[in-house]
Amino acid sequence: MTKLSDAQLVVLNTACQRDDRCVFPVTLKLAGNAVGNVLKSLLGKGLVEEVSATMDDTVWRHDDGQRLTLRVTDAAMAALGIEGGDGAPSEEPATDQLATTTEAEPPTEAPAATPPAAPRKQRDNTKQALLIAMLKRPEGASIAEIVEATGWQAHTVRGAIAGALKKKLGLNVTSEKVDGRRAYRIEP
Repeated sequence: MTKLSDAQLVVLNTACQRDDRCVFPVTLKLAGNAVGNVLKSLLGKGLVEEVSATMDDTVWRHDDGQRLTLRVTDAAMAALGIEGGDGAPSEEPATDQLATTTEAEPPTEAPAATPPAAPRKQRDNTKQALLIAMLKRPEGASIAEIVEATGWQAHTVRGAIAGALKKKLGLNVTSEKVDGRRAYRIEP
């Protein structure tokens, strides 16, 4: 699988969620021509392709009087783990369609909703798994105990509790001071 930057992932994910799989409008905010560089990189990797632009499309570039825009390829869908299936947009529009606009017919049936993503499975034998196991104990664990067990620094432990456990995993981590010792626990 191709290694993608965060910016490339944002552009591809946004485009893949659109019915026509068009890259434009790009919602990513970067300084200078950084967005252009991201798009050129995706084009070079074959994850986006140039197609003829309709009158309503944002133009990527002009080539011999032809207006071109960018669209996500099936390779990008595969790289993101999205099934391409029959949901691919139609081929490039004919040139006579560029000059005239017609009203599109409403779809006869509603598109199927995308099933929710399965929750990520946690790996065993990781420091995060060790942290969770320590916090699930009835007595919980102190920062010092977690530092000793994981080899992390204290600020890393606090960051992991606030970020990975509370925000990303949605665990209910509580803290209380008992006999001068602050203990953190995961409440069921």
